[in-house]
Amino acid sequence: MNELVKSLPSPTLPGIQLPCLDTHKGWLFKWTNYLKGYQRRWFVLSNGLLSYYRTQAEMAHTCRGTIPLATAHIEVGDTCHLVITSGGRSYHLKATSEAESQRWVSALQQAKANATLLMQQSDDSGDEAPVLQEDRALTQGVLKTLATKLDDLSTCNELIGKHGAALQRSLSELEDLRGSTDGTDKVKAVNERATLFRITSNAMINACRDFVEVAESHSRRWQKSLQYEREQRHHLEDTIEQLAKQHNSLERAWRENPTSYTGAERSQEGDASDENEEAEFFDAVEDAPAFITVTTSGDVQRKRSGSNQSMMSGGMPNDWTHNESDTSGTNQLRRRRRSRIPDKPNYSLNLWSIMKNCIGKDLSKIPMPVNFNEPLSMLQRLTEDLEYSELLDRAARCDSSLEQMCLVAAFSVSSYSTTVHRTAKPFNPLLGETYELDRLEEHGYRSICEQVSHHPPAAAHHVMSERGWTLWQHITIDSKFRGKYISVMPLGNIHLQFHTSGNHYVWSKVTSTVHNIIVGKLWIDQSGDIDIVNITTKDTCRLKFSPYSYFSREVPRKVTGVVEDRDGTAHFILSGTWDDRMESSKIVDSTQGCGGSEGKQKTVYQTLQPKLLWKKYPLPENAENMHFFSSLALTLNEPEDGVAPTDSRLRPDQRLMEAGLWDEANAQKQRLEERQRLERKRREAQANQALEEGQDVKGYQPMWFKKKTDDRTGESTYMYRGGYWEAKERQDWSQCPQIF
Repeated sequence: MNELVKSLPSPTLPGIQLPCLDTHKGWLFKWTNYLKGYQRRWFVLSNGLLSYYRTQAEMAHTCRGTIPLATAHIEVGDTCHLVITSGGRSYHLKATSEAESQRWVSALQQAKANATLLMQQSDDSGDEAPVLQEDRALTQGVLKTLATKLDDLSTCNELIGKHGAALQRSLSELEDLRGSTDGTDKVKAVNERATLFRITSNAMINACRDFVEVAESHSRRWQKSLQYEREQRHHLEDTIEQLAKQHNSLERAWRENPTSYTGAERSQEGDASDENEEAEFFDAVEDAPAFITVTTSGDVQRKRSGSNQSMMSGGMPNDWTHNESDTSGTNQLRRRRRSRIPDKPNYSLNLWSIMKNCIGKDLSKIPMPVNFNEPLSMLQRLTEDLEYSELLDRAARCDSSLEQMCLVAAFSVSSYSTTVHRTAKPFNPLLGETYELDRLEEHGYRSICEQVSHHPPAAAHHVMSERGWTLWQHITIDSKFRGKYISVMPLGNIHLQFHTSGNHYVWSKVTSTVHNIIVGKLWIDQSGDIDIVNITTKDTCRLKFSPYSYFSREVPRKVTGVVEDRDGTAHFILSGTWDDRMESSKIVDSTQGCGGSEGKQKTVYQTLQPKLLWKKYPLPENAENMHFFSSLALTLNEPEDGVAPTDSRLRPDQRLMEAGLWDEANAQKQRLEERQRLERKRREAQANQALEEGQDVKGYQPMWFKKKTDDRTGESTYMYRGGYWEAKERQDWSQCPQIF
């Protein structure tokens, strides 16, 4: 913050001479809270502001607090203590010696005097920051006076016109009566009218002079007020820019070495509680899991590790890799997928230039430029959930439903790993748009998606695997703009059924939040709970996605969960992060402990050593210039022969954006959206006509999915009706609409 203050223009007014504003730096002890007492902090006094930092190194990026001295009250206590109060905020400080305390008191009082003088001189010059009531009344009075003068000028103008016309008539009559006996009377009348004209003209001149004098007497004040507002706007813009840069540098530093921020650094400097030292101190356990895990060791672990190891591997080595499911020899015959796309162009975008055109309009009907997008559609993003499909292959081979639940839970978490750097939005699919992903040779599954509704946007997805499982989902996207961030809430359930056991799992997605929509670097977070239910055996697993907090001691992006059987007995503890890995620990014993918040007892689980369930694949080389796409995402928009004419790969605006032709992509995007609006109006007109004729109205019917009621869950969802892969084999797409 101190660096930010130094970067702003000085508020000094032209022609005002001020005494030098002293700068003073040094260590002081600051009262934090009753748990920590006084903590050593680095204080900087500059430009009438007293700022403090944890260390001198923090001056480059993080200010912990600032207090203005112009309105502050400085109270000197005994034994090197002093209290600074301003605007309801108080700093209780303590120096190391009386001499040091005296130096700080002198510097603070001098800075306060200088800041007060600056404020007074600024007030005298008419550049007050706050508009006082008397100033407002004075301005209103001046405006009223100017309005009265304008009325006088208007009246004088009318009179001048009237008397001028009469004088002109009299002069004409006088000309006509030259030599007549009535000349004397006419001359007298002309003189009278000329006198009236002169009086009116003088009144007009006086009124103009009064108007100009009033305007000039206040114009300087108004000009200064306008200049002050202009400077304040520039100051605010600079402040926002500096804060955005500071946020980016903090985020970059944290990403480079996150452990130093969550562990070592906090142990050296204490906790992060003095981030908000004026707030009350609360126990961080309030938002913690309702259980405590204690890892066992020795004979107990060796005795029970066999069953846990078998589940983790699913009959395969524990240290599995990206190609773990590959079989021998067949790799050489498989198609080679692309591993890169054109680099993302560095196009600048002024958000305000777009938002100002959205005032008073329906945001859903405003064509947003592709600058906000990534070259994938929402259907392709849904398909991207299958990146770690080998987790389901391993789960299909599990004999225990509880062990299977652990792998299903890891799969549900893995779908978020690709979003950690992906803050751009995917393209909204057109109604009837489809996307297929045939990975039968590589991974044993085929996937088909279709956009089944446009308002609200909804997509249906079906995956059939030869390795023992079927997955389907019907997702509707709801989003809310909340000023500084956007929350995206997927509505609907995901279903997964294993062919051999018949186990049927159901779960939903958590809320995704994109932060810093207006200012700063965008970043994404996942928060909420996922309840996974095996409706066949009634086993359950609740996964808790902890929202990111700078003040939390927990690992960022943390996910925790407990796997329980139908009787509520816990068998496995799940832990990890949604952007990196998930682990499972088998429970060997549990007891009721204490220490929970508000007197609530916590369950203490004794577990074996954790075993790896899932670990994220590393991003491809140069991913930061390719929209941070994963290896699978790079192949999703790769052209393929024989796909349906409605496939997302054939969407022209998306293909142009991927090629780096963003202007052409924007033109195509507007064309497609306008065409979709016209098609919707046509369907609405047909529906209205059918109603008028007393006929049944049939809504839009998807091509490959139909709406059904699930017999086991009772929910209404879109199910795959079949026929797509058969139509592809015949290359018969005659029933597909032309949407592009």
